[in-house]
Amino acid sequence: MLEAGRSMGNVLVLVALGVVLAILLAGLFVMAMGGSVAKEWSNRLMRYRVLAQAVAILIVIAVLYFMQH
Repeated sequence: MLEAGRSMGNVLVLVALGVVLAILLAGLFVMAMGGSVAKEWSNRLMRYRVLAQAVAILIVIAVLYFMQH
């Protein structure tokens, strides 16, 4: 049972980091495109990335906490 919890925690961390990476790459792609698309989406994607990073940090902290208890 304990090993399953660790595996689930590892999966959650990897998914959270993957989401942050996907949003970061999308933001870089939009900035490279430039023009009206960049004006509309650059700031929005940056806000989504910051939110995703905060969630990822909370997930990492929770996984570390529950792995010790």
